[in-house]
Amino acid sequence: MAKKSNHYVNNKDLLAAMTKYREGVQAALASETQKPPIPDYVGECLLLIANRLSRKPNFVNYSYREEMISDGIENCINYIDNFDPEKSQNPFAYFTQIIYYAFLRRIQKEKKQLYIKHKALEDGYLMDVLQGDGDESPLKISVDNQSDYMIDFVETFESNIEKRKQARRKGVELFFDEE
Repeated sequence: MAKKSNHYVNNKDLLAAMTKYREGVQAALASETQKPPIPDYVGECLLLIANRLSRKPNFVNYSYREEMISDGIENCINYIDNFDPEKSQNPFAYFTQIIYYAFLRRIQKEKKQLYIKHKALEDGYLMDVLQGDGDESPLKISVDNQSDYMIDFVETFESNIEKRKQARRKGVELFFDEE
């Protein structure tokens, strides 16, 4: 009885496909012709890797998982020509890292959009309060219901931005101190 493999992507087959693809790309560059298309097997593997990684506990609960997967596959396609079988025999790890960092970038983009949304709501709420509207507007009611979360999110986001700015300043100061 054959033992069933737990691996959803066969790294040896992926390496063979990537090696063959890279040879085709190098031949096309040498003859100044159009690059060959990415093999279907490689595309299927990229989709499997992205889908499986998106189900990991640190990514599973985001509502924009599909965008994360799309970003990961897009980045893999952008950097597929950088994979060198002579340097690494593990295309699975190469593509997994690309997809992982694409996921992190998408999360940061979405957090920034959420910050902008919360900040706009907060500013609108403050304008209503400053103008002294006597009636309860729908905006005011919805902001009151989520104000604790919104305030915490905005404060955390702004403090993280400030920390990054200070770290960059320290890096620049250290650079100038060395001269």
